[in-house]
Amino acid sequence: MDACEAGTEHARHAMRRRALLVTGAAAAFTLSGVRYAQPAGAGDSGGDGDQTRVVGGTLPPGSPDYVYLPVEVPRGVREIHVGYTYERVPVPSGTQGNALDIGIFDERGTALGGRGFRGWSGGARTEFFIRADAATPGYVPGPVHPGTWHIALGPYTVAPQGLRYEVTVTLRFGESAPAPRPVYPPERAGGRGRAWYRGDCHLHTVHSDGGRTPEEVASGARAAGLDFINTSEHNTHAAHGAWEGLWSDDLLILTGEEVTTRNGHAIALGTDPGTFVDWRYRARDDRFGRIARGIRRAGGLVVPAHPHAVCIGCSWKFGFGEADAVEVWNGPYTPDDEVALAAWDGTLVAAARSRRAWIPAMGSSDAHREPQAIGVPQTVVLADELSRAAILAGIRAGRSYVAESSEVSLSFSAAGGRGDRAGIGGRLRVADDAPVTVRLDVAGAPGCTAGFVTDQGTLHTQALPASGTGSAEWTTTPQYAAYVRAEVRHAPVTPGLPGPLAAMTNPVFLGR
Repeated sequence: MDACEAGTEHARHAMRRRALLVTGAAAAFTLSGVRYAQPAGAGDSGGDGDQTRVVGGTLPPGSPDYVYLPVEVPRGVREIHVGYTYERVPVPSGTQGNALDIGIFDERGTALGGRGFRGWSGGARTEFFIRADAATPGYVPGPVHPGTWHIALGPYTVAPQGLRYEVTVTLRFGESAPAPRPVYPPERAGGRGRAWYRGDCHLHTVHSDGGRTPEEVASGARAAGLDFINTSEHNTHAAHGAWEGLWSDDLLILTGEEVTTRNGHAIALGTDPGTFVDWRYRARDDRFGRIARGIRRAGGLVVPAHPHAVCIGCSWKFGFGEADAVEVWNGPYTPDDEVALAAWDGTLVAAARSRRAWIPAMGSSDAHREPQAIGVPQTVVLADELSRAAILAGIRAGRSYVAESSEVSLSFSAAGGRGDRAGIGGRLRVADDAPVTVRLDVAGAPGCTAGFVTDQGTLHTQALPASGTGSAEWTTTPQYAAYVRAEVRHAPVTPGLPGPLAAMTNPVFLGR
């Protein structure tokens, strides 16, 4: 047995001696570490060559959410390269098989908050590297300092037979190249002054599990008629500096993250560039409030995404007390969007009853790759200018509607008898018995029906002209309707459900 084989066998044996680690967040445990010899003559930047260790083990069903493999990195390392494999065993129908995610933290540690975070690819990649001047998409370039690094394994699902895995870690020694300074998107674009701006706030690129490059996403956004987009990679901020040269006067690029926990996903929308948002907790850990406040301190909004999606870990279980908006429409309209829409409408009823703040709705494409379309749907925001601050202010205030494409445009308002008027997201302050007329103007929705929804339900519908351009009006009072919002729907396609949305607005509240 040569030295490399001996080291590998020792590591395999060490992997079987697990030590529990309490992180204060999602349950985790730390494995025995992997060590490397210091090359002869290697200092902080000297000594060339590679050293590889291969370690493996089996995770049982019911494993903690995160398993940390310590790697003792000596001086003089210019690059760390990690590859992994795991066994995909056959399972009976209805039983979850194996799925194992991966990421890494540097010598600053794995504490909640992610000070040592250096990247995450989930299950999208089988290998990655980090060095000072470059890194695999989804990972943060920078010097490989000596100390204890941790490879983070995330057993997303584990088959009854257990999850056998193998991790290969290669350290490459030698002098490091200079680390480039990241270039982030500007906070303001040219725009059209105070206007309605169209955006898609939930998109993925090759920096997480998407198939498009940032260049392809920016091109697709322009083709979809969008004015702004938000970067929202799963559990990493590494793409924030990947958009150099892709913004312009007609496209504002916001930076954020899709915070992908085991109990639901949330979009950190428009955070300061370079902001990392941790995801290593469950609803029962009572940590989300702290995380949400951190998102807002970084200038962003907290937006639960696809809250009633049926994929494992996707359904939102943290409640909506920390939400600034909620994504009720995710990609092409489906029954789980209908459930999300109904649940959100219920929050409007509660807000009207309690006179507390209400949560605006929005929609995004969640597009990953072809043929998933960018900008289907899109959130259309009334903002004073095309800037980060103005767009986020419009979303937070609910001055927005959602449309299935840039072909669909809406105008919606409520008017009182004395000339008082309120638009989307506003309040018409008139007496409880005062007559109120709501009006919806629609363009670009052929074959659709317009409707007005209140706290009592849908109280008025009418077919739009065949051209898809037309208007609808309805009169009520604040006593009869605490709020009114508008919907434009296609003809029904699923028995027992209304037709898919072509567009929807946030409400206008009525009364003093």
